[in-house]
This record gives sequence, C-alpha cells and structure tokens, in this order.
Amino acid sequence: MEFFRENEQIFDTLFEAASEGVIVVDNQQIIISANKAALSMFGYNKEELLGANLNILIPMRYKANHHEHFDKFMAHSEKRQMGHGRDLFGVKKNGTQFPVEAGLNPFEVDGERFVMSLIVDITVRKENQQRIRELNAELEDKIKIRTQELRNTVNDLETEITKRKEAEKRIKLALKQEKELNELKTKFLSLVSHEFKTPLSGILTSATLAEKYTTTDQQEKRTKHLSTIKNKVHYLNNILNDFLSLERLESGNVNYKYTTFSLNKLVNDLIYNANVTLKFGQEIEYDNEMEDVVLYQDEKILELILSNLIGNSIKYSPEDSTIFFRIFPKTNKVIFEVEDQGMGIPEKDQKHIFERYFRAENALLNQGTGIGLNIVKVHVENMGGTISFQSIENKGTKFTVTLPNQNR
Repeated sequence: MEFFRENEQIFDTLFEAASEGVIVVDNQQIIISANKAALSMFGYNKEELLGANLNILIPMRYKANHHEHFDKFMAHSEKRQMGHGRDLFGVKKNGTQFPVEAGLNPFEVDGERFVMSLIVDITVRKENQQRIRELNAELEDKIKIRTQELRNTVNDLETEITKRKEAEKRIKLALKQEKELNELKTKFLSLVSHEFKTPLSGILTSATLAEKYTTTDQQEKRTKHLSTIKNKVHYLNNILNDFLSLERLESGNVNYKYTTFSLNKLVNDLIYNANVTLKFGQEIEYDNEMEDVVLYQDEKILELILSNLIGNSIKYSPEDSTIFFRIFPKTNKVIFEVEDQGMGIPEKDQKHIFERYFRAENALLNQGTGIGLNIVKVHVENMGGTISFQSIENKGTKFTVTLPNQNR
C-alpha cells in the first residue's frame, strides 16, 4: 500500500493514459487504485472507491462465488481473461448493472501480491449484438416467410402445371377420340353401303328373274328366287334392327319392359325364323321336350340377343354343319348356350370381339356390320347378366349367356 502511495503520481499518469478502466486490488480484494475511466465507468470518485472492497463493484448475485474464484486465481496467478465463456457484469454506484469485459493481470511488488484489472464497458457492444440477433431473427423470420411464399408459389405452379398437363391430356384424348370417331363414321358408311348394296343387288336380280318365270314348269326356279329375296330381306331387316338398337343404346332411350312369358314359345318362334336362313345341309339341334320355363325378363330384347347369336353361328358355319342351342334353367337364373362348328375366332382377335365395328380377320369376306356382338353384350349386362365365349379357330365357337330370372 505504501508503495502505491509513494508512487501515486507515476501510477496516475499510467492509469489516466489508458482508455479502459483500470482497478488495482491487493490480495484481500481491497481497491488500492483506480483510473478516471474506471471511476467514470462505475460512477464513484476516488475517495469513495479507494480502500473499499472490490465487492461493491460486483452485482449481488455474483458476490457469493466471487471470493472463491479470486482465491483460486491468486493460488494459480497468471494473466488471463476474467469470466471466459460467460457474461460478466459490473454494478454502478446508483445500482445500475452493465456488461463488462475484464482482463486480470497479477503482479508482485516487494513481496506483496496485487491484481490489476483492465475493465471495458461493453454495453454498446452487447446492445449491438442484441440488435444483430434481433435483426438475424427478423431476417430468419422473413426468410421463412419468403421461403414459405416461394414454396406456395412452387406448389401453385406445380398444381397449375398438373392441371395444364391434365387438360392437355384430355384435349389429346378428345382429339384422338374425334379422329377415331371420324374413322368409325367413314368405316361405318363404307360398311353400310357395302352391306346394303350386296343384298339389294341380289333382291333386284332375283325379282327380275322371278318375273320372267311365269309358266307352271318354271315354278321351282321362281320359288328359288323368291326364297332368295326373302332371305335378303330378312338379312336387311336384322341389320336395320341392329342399327336401331345401337341408336337407342347411344341415346339412352332403351327402356326395358320386363314381363312374365313362356320361354318355350319364344325359343320355338326363334328357331322357326332362324331355319329360314340356314345354309344347305345346316340344322339347329334343340331339345324340344325341355320342360317349359316361365321367365321374367324383357322378351323382345332376349329374342334380339339369341337371334343375333344363332344368326352368327349360321353365318360363320359351313354347309352340312350343326348349330347347338341349349338352355339350362337354374333356381334364380337361366343359362343359354349357342355352339357351332364354324370358322372360330383367331386367338389374337378374341380380346376385341365385343368391340363395336370390329370384325375378326377370318370373317372379313363374310357379310356383317361388326356391331351385333357389341349390342348383345350391352343388353345382357344392362339386364343384369353376363356373356362369355370359347373359340378355337377352324373348329367352332360357343357363346354362353347367363340372365337372372328376376322376381316381379
């Protein structure tokens, strides 16, 4: 203490030259010197601070541990930054706390140990740091908001792109369907022209020839031509019925009229009409002794379905062949089978056989519109039934129709 008093002028000159606050304490933590910067920093005058314990400059919450930390520092004296890794605070005379940085510099004079503390008020720095943290937080919030907005924009764009792609796909599909429809119309007109022209030509020829055979001995020839006319008219009538059914299905104007009727009567009429169109040597094999079945269905549509299947069997089977027509009554349904010994359906064409206007490759030379089976399938399914087939090329085909026997 005496040393510092004797050399006070020297210490004052050194201390006052420093911009940092400088405080010197002895090994009892008694303040023995402080420069103007320190006095100004803590709000004391020199008389108040000299001889006081260092604790008056330390906030209350740190005083309990400070003495222990000071003793450890004195035991292992070395120059170091005070409070490394944690925040330090000083307390002014008026009780105001403020953040500080303090460097500890131990030294010894005439066997006495002292510590000189270099203290810096870092209030402005802390405020700037806090402001920087706040700005960073604000920036992060803005970035999050902008990122979310960007993500929303990207999502909106992706949604719009998806919608545009779907719209493009629908347009392409519509164009494709329109193109297919135009192709079908062209094909249909060509087909109708051909299908009507051939039988009409036959009718005209037979009618002209029949007109010439007027004598009794020419009756057989006239009958032959009249039979040809009858067959051609029957064929045209079937085509017109198919077209009419197709138009009704397309427009949704099909109203199924369910009634109770005798299945045997319908089948007998069906076979009688079919016999007119049989080729030379063909026959329809059917069990006429089958017990009558009362069926609750649309009688006219069922007749159209079965006549179409039997007509196909006749058309695509050779002369001197048999068409088998079978009925299997069950408790709540009836199964119909139409089997022939005809040309069959090529395996590669079988998946298309119910498509409208489709005709198997081996049937292109035969008359037909390619809409009959499509109509049959739609009617069968509309009536709650199913249709399937088995076919081997050049051996024959069997169609199976299952229809419910509905309750009234």
